[in-house]
Amino acid sequence: MADFDLDLFVIGGGSGGVRAGRLAAAMGKRVAIAEEYRFGGTCVIRGCVPKKLFVYASQFPEHFADSVGYGWTLGEARFDWPTLVANKDREIARLERLYRKGLENADARIFDERAVLLDRHTVRVGSETLTAENILIATGGRPNPHEALPGHEHCIFSNEAFHLEKLPRSIAIEGGGYIAVEFANIFHGLGVETTLIYRGKEILGRFDSDVRRGLHEAMEAKGIRILCQDIFEAVEKRADGRLDTQMKSGGKMTFDMVMLAIGRLPNTEGLGLDAAGVETGVKGEILVDDYSRTNVDNIWAIGDVTDRVQLTPVAIHEAMCFIETVFKDNPTQVDHEDIATAVFSQPEIGTVGLSEEAAARRYDTLEIYRASFRPMRHTLSGRQEKMIMKLVVDAGSCRVVGAHILGPDAGEMAQLLAIPIKAGLTKDAFDRTMAVHPTAAEELVTMYQPTYRVRNGERV
Repeated sequence: MADFDLDLFVIGGGSGGVRAGRLAAAMGKRVAIAEEYRFGGTCVIRGCVPKKLFVYASQFPEHFADSVGYGWTLGEARFDWPTLVANKDREIARLERLYRKGLENADARIFDERAVLLDRHTVRVGSETLTAENILIATGGRPNPHEALPGHEHCIFSNEAFHLEKLPRSIAIEGGGYIAVEFANIFHGLGVETTLIYRGKEILGRFDSDVRRGLHEAMEAKGIRILCQDIFEAVEKRADGRLDTQMKSGGKMTFDMVMLAIGRLPNTEGLGLDAAGVETGVKGEILVDDYSRTNVDNIWAIGDVTDRVQLTPVAIHEAMCFIETVFKDNPTQVDHEDIATAVFSQPEIGTVGLSEEAAARRYDTLEIYRASFRPMRHTLSGRQEKMIMKLVVDAGSCRVVGAHILGPDAGEMAQLLAIPIKAGLTKDAFDRTMAVHPTAAEELVTMYQPTYRVRNGERV
């Protein structure tokens, strides 16, 4: 057997890489991990965690307005952007220390430097060259810079949005995915005149059509301008710092700031993948099998760098499967079915399983249970925003194959709905479940008759 310096070298200190490195080191394996920026990766440092903090901040204007109907009288409310950013930065620094401490406690060797593959077993990190029996790549992704857009250098991306010196008076966001939608709601909630521009017919392309349309209508009702089936063709910076944009539709608009949120690319440039013989796909993603193994049998990859499912809990799950497969002699395939997710828009979306459209392509006949109502919390506030709840059922087996919610706390409900849907429970199990009253979630177990059926892709 070859003599290696390490049992495992992890390239990338995000949630997936840290989990794999920490668990392997805790088993007594010789582990090193390299991260050139900050431990915690996209999610903790420049993604879902700071974003959720910004979401909370942006919700307060509606909370203040709604409180009046409940008898509260408030004084003048003022918002200070630098205070939010400073407090966010302190929390992110705290979380990064926890990630680092977990690795240190497990006796993993930590490199705050870039690592590059020299061959299938050799890594150069800083001034050192180390060999490892197994190498795990978990370098994540980055915003698509949209270099084909003239003037893209004048735009910001999600990374920069967390560190703005001040809020703009107006912003345009190009994109229709969850990052674009969430930031549109954040900026609007913080008082910025916001325009969302998307090339597709409707925002949130892979989500269920009912919640997509419901969110679109709710956002426009709040005052967010949404322009679908359009894109920027050029961005020019004026002498006063504002940005003139040329639209594909022929129109011209001016904004203080333009944000591009048109997808993310795998971080594989300059890693030395060619030297190690690792195959990549058309976007640069590392190609892996069901066990996260690349075409080189001792090199593995997990998380966004593989461009399978770009969600932090998925990367963590892939890391745990990797540990089982490589170090516990228990080959474990990654299960990417029925993954619950949330869009922290306002109102929120929570979803798990198949959309109606996806289910119609898989099953001959569906039963759709749908409820739209004003949640109780809005009755005294006077807010007219509707909540949508929807269950997608395979009529042949009566199994609930999808659940979709638009409204307050939808993400929390989606996490719990993921359990019965993952377990393959039938609609009868939902019907036999007692409701918790008064809650919005009770609708999920009190929709006894289908709203309509879908046969061969057509509603009937």
